[in-house]
Amino acid sequence: MTTRWHTLRWRVLVSVTILLSLSLTQVTEGFPFVFNTNRKVINWTVPEDNWEIHSVPRSITPHVELKKYPNRTNPDPGQSDEEFLARLRNLKRNDTMARMLWYDTTPDGLSYPPFVDKALKLFNLKQVAFEIENSVMSKVSCTACKAGAGLLQHYIRAGKTKGEIIKLIYEFCVNLNIQSPRVCEGVSTLFGSEVIYVLQRVNLGPDEICSFVIGDACGDVYNPYHEWEVIFPPVPKPPVAELSMPKEAAPFFKVLHISDTHYDPHYVEGSNANCNEPLCCRLSSGRPSNPNDAAGKWGDYRKCDTPKRTVDNMLEHIADTHKDIDYILWTGDLPPHDVWNQTKEENLEIIKETVRQMSEKFPGVPIFPALGNHESAPVNSFPPPYVNQVDISIAWLYDELDVQWRRWLPQSVSHTVRRGAFYSVLVRPGFRIISLNMNYCNNKNWWLLLNSTDPATELQWFIYELQSAEFSNEKVHVIGHIPPGHPDCLKVWSRNFYRIISRYESTITAQFYGHTHFDEFEMFYDPHDLSHPTSIAYIGPSVSPYYDLNPGYRIYYVDGDHDTTTRLVVDHESWIMNLKEANLYDYPIWYKLYTTRAAYNMKALRPVDWSNLIDEMADNQELFDLYYKNYWKNSPIRPVCDAECRKRMLCDCKSGRSHDRKHFCQDVEAKVDDGSSKSWKSWLYRGLTNSEENRAASAADTTTEKWTAPDVLYIYTR
Repeated sequence: MTTRWHTLRWRVLVSVTILLSLSLTQVTEGFPFVFNTNRKVINWTVPEDNWEIHSVPRSITPHVELKKYPNRTNPDPGQSDEEFLARLRNLKRNDTMARMLWYDTTPDGLSYPPFVDKALKLFNLKQVAFEIENSVMSKVSCTACKAGAGLLQHYIRAGKTKGEIIKLIYEFCVNLNIQSPRVCEGVSTLFGSEVIYVLQRVNLGPDEICSFVIGDACGDVYNPYHEWEVIFPPVPKPPVAELSMPKEAAPFFKVLHISDTHYDPHYVEGSNANCNEPLCCRLSSGRPSNPNDAAGKWGDYRKCDTPKRTVDNMLEHIADTHKDIDYILWTGDLPPHDVWNQTKEENLEIIKETVRQMSEKFPGVPIFPALGNHESAPVNSFPPPYVNQVDISIAWLYDELDVQWRRWLPQSVSHTVRRGAFYSVLVRPGFRIISLNMNYCNNKNWWLLLNSTDPATELQWFIYELQSAEFSNEKVHVIGHIPPGHPDCLKVWSRNFYRIISRYESTITAQFYGHTHFDEFEMFYDPHDLSHPTSIAYIGPSVSPYYDLNPGYRIYYVDGDHDTTTRLVVDHESWIMNLKEANLYDYPIWYKLYTTRAAYNMKALRPVDWSNLIDEMADNQELFDLYYKNYWKNSPIRPVCDAECRKRMLCDCKSGRSHDRKHFCQDVEAKVDDGSSKSWKSWLYRGLTNSEENRAASAADTTTEKWTAPDVLYIYTR
């Protein structure tokens, strides 16, 4: 999530094209669409992909040699970290906007054209922006999407050039104050070409496009171009044995999970943290209008990413506090949220810097990375392998990832990393880690509109790896960036992934993701028996405070090398830094927020234990409040969570399959509703009882205390 601004390009394009709905209204006012029928139609078909999964080298030699830590609870003093390579560029605020590609904004006080006012009345743009930023869609966003997609397709068919369409997007973005002129320019230029390229080649209408992108909030429109199923080998699913409790005091792996660093090399202390752009706390954000708007030294709760000193401090703390880490899971999103202003070269430099820093800070510690959606430029743009033109191919990123990741990964993974940024590594005898590129399920990845059928053949390869692991009696941990049950994951991809998890539930013992920036989890169940949980996905907290959050990371304890190992997560801890206090006292302190089993009174962390926790949180308000505090990483500015918010969060926990909440959430929502009803009745009963007692007391004492209604809290959910 971060995801909240990774949808910026969709927000601008949808919002802008909505406002072009004059063309829609003109159809009823005597100005019908006039298409250029002489324009040549691009006949595009998906190129054949003859990739042979069976010919790919496999990691069959254990990659990790365990170190002996005689006393894990008494770490030795560590060495100081070398600083990042200084890369801050001299930025200058451009108040005059003289270097914009196109002419300036509408002057203040000038009214918009009549058709713009008409469009503004038809569409609630603020609601659309909120829903897209938070990946919680409704009919409002669906209507906006259909209008936007229809208008873009209209102008493409009408013969408008790419430059004309991009200029049109920019002008409306600026005139309607959707974003600042430089953000509008960057988004229009970066994303316009890609979207136009894709829409020129798809044989889909607005209904199909928006159902594909938004999901169930926009109707379940049948789309034969995007309905597909993976193929399983003709091997029966083994009988599922009940998972035993991990042995106490057995050997374990200590695992660090870092996600969503979003390191901002241009963060400047004291700059404006309350700017009108998607990312603030930079020189280009301008001066703060008052002292409260100044960016903090160690970060800021507002729309700001992670400063260098905070990343340095966190890694120094981890190296000093957790000397006995066996390996690290690193689940992506390294660049900041300035998605309108990114280049391939800058993103590659950030990747190189962070890889270099991780290598220096944790020498000899294996690191298993996964690719985030922000690593590409533009953000979310991950063309499948058949898109191999030099100017639009993703090879620039995957080839460099292969070079950088080779510090920690065996040579056997090079082929799949360069093909699709996924890989499989045998970590220890009988224990494998599979890293997936979850951007091939990202519904903000416009390239998937061309053909979403198992992009890069990743899921079919995943099945091959899991089947081989099953034959070899290996247990598997899966890592990735976007959680498969998140609304950002395509419904058809998520549905196929869910089937894979169910088929290999005895092989996959844990999953690890990031992306949301929150501290949470997702459950998987047997598709034919929702009373049978099959897997648990751990969603780690972000390092970035973007936004309203404290920085954080996780430590997992995984069942280690012994004869009866389950390879389950035995327990995990979440560590955070209180950003408010760090800025107040100029002294960041990282501390353990909670340990899972102790906090939630769980006997173990098996899928059934997590499923039971969801049921308990539906019945127990106090237990849910504790989870909610941890979910927000104890942020001092977290919003109040009402019954609807509680239902949504518990439903998120149950939904390992995206865009299918009705299927999973009826029971837990009913429990919350029932509990809310009981609470309301109890409150009303207590109120009436107190009223009678006060009335009786007033007969004997005229100085009775006045009763006032409780304050009404403003409820804000994400």
